[in-house]
Amino acid sequence: MGLIQQNTEKKDALAIHFHLVNSRELLLIFTRNPVLGKCKTRLAAKVGDQVALDIYKYLLRHTADITKDLHVHKHVYYSEGIWEDDSWDNLIFNKRLQVGTDLGERMANAFREGFENGFEKIIIIGSDMYDLEGTDIQKAFNALNENDFVIGPALDGGYYLLGMKSYTDAVFKNKAWGKNKVLEDTMNDLTGKKVFHLETKNDIDLYEDVLPIKAFQTYLKNI
Repeated sequence: MGLIQQNTEKKDALAIHFHLVNSRELLLIFTRNPVLGKCKTRLAAKVGDQVALDIYKYLLRHTADITKDLHVHKHVYYSEGIWEDDSWDNLIFNKRLQVGTDLGERMANAFREGFENGFEKIIIIGSDMYDLEGTDIQKAFNALNENDFVIGPALDGGYYLLGMKSYTDAVFKNKAWGKNKVLEDTMNDLTGKKVFHLETKNDIDLYEDVLPIKAFQTYLKNI
């Protein structure tokens, strides 16, 4: 039964890719390679490196699951190196490496490459949003029909999603990435533009972020 199901999933994935031949929508997913001691370091300070890694791997699986069936092109950008056998199915996700000295430059390069390759709507997300669903991402793409930009505000003063219809360099420059004014500074860059705001959500960075979520209780039971 397992082999039959696996073949069906591969056929479904190939069917999605055939459907996307003429798509001009691109989803960028930025991710850190899940390496012990190198991901979710602020969370790890409270729960330890192994628990932080286990939680991050859960978030990676969640992000892959909510995005795999979206009828858009999907490029996963790794922080350190491209892994072939991981949460990101090679039939569904195009795997690439982030290039740049800071987050802004790395995102700028990914957006620029996408527009140079002919995509007309490009959205970027991270891979640590438990509250994010595929319907949120589809809503964001739909919003770009009538808006210049779409943004998903995060509770910490940043954003969990950014989308645009043409490359705009300013949003990637002069930002204190990881600080609480990224959203404010980005909105200042977009003064005069038509921007659609998604619902504000919380990303997973701290112990307090995972504590109320039932899905993470198994990982926290020995803390």
